[in-house]
Amino acid sequence: MKKITPIITNKYVLVLLFFIVWMMFFDQRDYFEQKERKEELEKLEKKKGYYISEIKKTKKALGDLENNPATLEKYARERYLMKKDGEDIFIIEDSAQEIQQ
Repeated sequence: MKKITPIITNKYVLVLLFFIVWMMFFDQRDYFEQKERKEELEKLEKKKGYYISEIKKTKKALGDLENNPATLEKYARERYLMKKDGEDIFIIEDSAQEIQQ
């Protein structure tokens, strides 16, 4: 115990301990705040990856629509229920999907 007392009462050790406690709990950029920000950054990077992949898919679909008339016709028929003259369209809704939603 006598060997530990001079170490604990040493002014440099006390200042170091004070500094560590201050940085861990009271500073504007404390440990817990940094941890939360890191987790938020990881979530945002995952979202960024998702949106980048969605942009690539959308650009590919847009390129197909601009360059392929068959794809354009398919898109217009499915999305906007367009039809040719003399055609009849029958819309069949899936009741199981409505129940799940």
